[in-house]
Amino acid sequence: MNRRNFNAAFLGLGATAIGPIAMSGCASPMPTERITGIDTHAHAFHRGLPFVANRRYTPDYDAPMEQYLAQLDANGLSHGVVIPISILGTNNDYTLECVARSKGRLRGVAVVDPEADIGKLDGLARGGIVGIRLNLIGKPVPDFNKGAWRELIVACNRLKWHVEVYDDARRLPESLAPLVAAGASVVVDHFGKPDPKLGVADPGFKYLLGLGNTRQVWVKLSAPYRSSTETAQAAAPLLLRAFGTDRLMWGSDWPHTGFEGKQHYADLLANLQVWVPDPAQRQVVLAQTAARLYRFQG
Repeated sequence: MNRRNFNAAFLGLGATAIGPIAMSGCASPMPTERITGIDTHAHAFHRGLPFVANRRYTPDYDAPMEQYLAQLDANGLSHGVVIPISILGTNNDYTLECVARSKGRLRGVAVVDPEADIGKLDGLARGGIVGIRLNLIGKPVPDFNKGAWRELIVACNRLKWHVEVYDDARRLPESLAPLVAAGASVVVDHFGKPDPKLGVADPGFKYLLGLGNTRQVWVKLSAPYRSSTETAQAAAPLLLRAFGTDRLMWGSDWPHTGFEGKQHYADLLANLQVWVPDPAQRQVVLAQTAARLYRFQG
């Protein structure tokens, strides 16, 4: 048994068959490709890319698409999702390149400027982009009910894109409520990022749990280190109860920016056995839910 098959068996997964991937503009898909698992949160970049001037840090290493695909292969996963790193601003060129060169294995999420990029969304969709990301850490929450932001959310709904939100749990009532009210499909990063001092008692995390019955919100079981390992372990069963397996997904957060050398891909994947101990439920979280949301099946 090779390592890929061993990992799939170890995780208790069955391969999920998919048909041809209906995504015009993407590299030609492999009709016989099977989903063994989907990593819904990874970053790909290299130092030759145009980083924004006001960036919070500058990486001293490259994390190219080829290295990411090698991580997927080494851990028995068939597909992944590229999330633009914040230091690229609204430049989505490398994300599009990664998707195009992946032969159907990758999808992308874009970061856009609502004032300038509305006209680009259809082109991004043809290139394999399936949603937008809002990294709101340290930033004011936009007024999603007015002007260009409202137009952007309407456009996302038209394209059947999701809106991915990365924010501290304490601000989730402010950042998520207007999106849900506008009918958007919303993806929440990293367990909702509860305050590690409060853990699952964080009022923002409790608010997030209350959104499970809307069926408009998905949560990523990813990057436990961005809150704490203990918080993630306590949060997982609560999220599973509130959202069900069809609204939870796993992500590696590779290459673990800010935590490089302290986190290891295989260990993070193994965490899923603790967070979702039932093999059948784990298969849904790791494969089927993400396949539907990120359009890995026709």
